[in-house]
Amino acid sequence: MIPLRDENPSLTVPVVTRLLIALNVLVFLGEVAMGPELRNVIHTWGLVPARLTLALRFGEEPVAAPVLTVFSSMFLHGGWLHLGGNMWYLWIFGDNVEDRLGHVRFLVFYLIAGAVAAALHCAFNPSSQLPTVGASGAIAGVLGAYLVAFPRARVVTLVPLFPFFQVMALPAVLVLGLWIVMQFFSGALSLGYGSGGGVAWWAHIGGFAFGLIVMRLLGGSRKPSNAWVE
Repeated sequence: MIPLRDENPSLTVPVVTRLLIALNVLVFLGEVAMGPELRNVIHTWGLVPARLTLALRFGEEPVAAPVLTVFSSMFLHGGWLHLGGNMWYLWIFGDNVEDRLGHVRFLVFYLIAGAVAAALHCAFNPSSQLPTVGASGAIAGVLGAYLVAFPRARVVTLVPLFPFFQVMALPAVLVLGLWIVMQFFSGALSLGYGSGGGVAWWAHIGGFAFGLIVMRLLGGSRKPSNAWVE
């Protein structure tokens, strides 16, 4: 299923969501312009679990640089489809979560969600030397928060009913619930076969769980007095 938009108008201008999207796009354009040097940049600023593990657990290298890559990796992407998919989800679901949390708190939430996602990815792949890049862990946190705050919001979704596709308005609890179930089973399979197919499934799961828990703790499931109808 591919979400196209939600029927859940925001009460405020999603300044942070738009800035995050713009920053990710600008960074990716910079990646494209680097040419052959991009490989070195990805390895330096992407999240390499083994490097972070060695720094934190064994003190074999300075901690600051590997920890910084937890955040720098959130703004790097591996291709146009990778960037477009992540930014599309952030565009659809980010504005309402930002509206509920407020601009500053949403930015902090986004960055911490990405860090939690990175931590879980490293916990399941502590010796991996493959750089991990992408905003999907942080965006998964946004999806988890959206599910708590707006479970009945309608999400206009492209649904494959082979051999055809149909556009349907489905509740967010169904769309996002199916999304996280797919991430969980893919993550479980990656443990069994020793490969995630290049996708950091457990980062998605960690970010989503963080969003669920934090939004619940912050009372995000309760509508403010001037709330819209979901």
